[in-house]
Amino acid sequence: MTSNTPRRQDEEQEALILDSVDRFLESEVRPYVHDLEYHDAYPEEIVQKMKRMGLFGCLIDQEYGGLGLSTVTYAKIISRMSAVWMSISGIINSHLITASAIQRSGTAEQKRRFLPRMATGELHSGIALTEPDCGTDLQAIRSTAERRGDVYVINGAKMWITNSLHGNCVGLLVKTDPGASPRHKGMSLFIAEKGPGFVVSKKLDKLGYRGIDTCALNFDDYKVPADCLVGGVEGRGLQQVLSGLELGRVNVAARGLGVAQAALDEAVSYSQSRKTFGKPICEHQAIQLKLGEMATRVEAARHLVHAAAAAYDRGERCDMEAGMAKYFATEAAFENAHEAMRIFGAYGYSREYNVERLYRDAPLLTIGEGTNEMQRIIIARQLIERNRI
Repeated sequence: MTSNTPRRQDEEQEALILDSVDRFLESEVRPYVHDLEYHDAYPEEIVQKMKRMGLFGCLIDQEYGGLGLSTVTYAKIISRMSAVWMSISGIINSHLITASAIQRSGTAEQKRRFLPRMATGELHSGIALTEPDCGTDLQAIRSTAERRGDVYVINGAKMWITNSLHGNCVGLLVKTDPGASPRHKGMSLFIAEKGPGFVVSKKLDKLGYRGIDTCALNFDDYKVPADCLVGGVEGRGLQQVLSGLELGRVNVAARGLGVAQAALDEAVSYSQSRKTFGKPICEHQAIQLKLGEMATRVEAARHLVHAAAAAYDRGERCDMEAGMAKYFATEAAFENAHEAMRIFGAYGYSREYNVERLYRDAPLLTIGEGTNEMQRIIIARQLIERNRI
């Protein structure tokens, strides 16, 4: 009886948090999504409310002012957000990847200095990894940092960086030793606040995932203090980032779950009101086949997402679990959005309906945080590694 008390308390806390998030989404987000998304307008008021709710610190330990939630609870929050508007989930995801890297790998001083500001959203971060000629192969990055006394001077370019326009900080992956072999030993991660030489060169216009800022960055003799090198030791950046990417893939998987669920909900509702040949289309076998597939995808994705999040919470290496969740849940979002549009017929092609937005948002999920092609390779490699004969 006593051993179940902490679990029951955790479940009660989670229920209260999720109820608060649901009420926030229904009253403060859903009524404004259409206009904000249509105009690609940054949701500043929504972001400020998210900060006040503590969502910018949901995975940051309580000793640094965060909520200290489990990754499982975080995944449930993200899936709920994405079912209403996927863009707002990205605002805290990129921020928390950097925060988690500091929390796991930063020095004690870095944790004290940066995490409390990140928990409140005063320091609003992104994660700057991708470059114009480098996506999945992070070891091919060209941006460099040269030590000069108490600072590093950084030069290079980054592409597709979320939170870089409206945020004020990024976790910046660069080469501190471009000639290192193997290449990852020359990579380092910096906590890079905006300043001279940190240039947001272009906001990117996107098919979907609108409202959130995604930009190209240039670093022109940008100086970052040496004590902003995560962990204080060069050459550990890739390992620090890969841990964060496991969290990022859980997040993207949870987004996929949310979009897949939203597409299903829209399709189920519409199929009961739309009539053809004298009866609701949900009574036609062709529509029932689609709904059955969609519902099964959602439930399978939910189990994979929660399993990956639980593995991350246990501190286990979970690139295979996160890869499976990311791969399946985002493909579920893509397929469900497509099927929902077909169920809606011509109406699904209209901006009047949410299905049109889901159809544009879903493809990004199969690409971001490592393409789904790469996820399958990661899954296979880990499967072999864990089952050596």
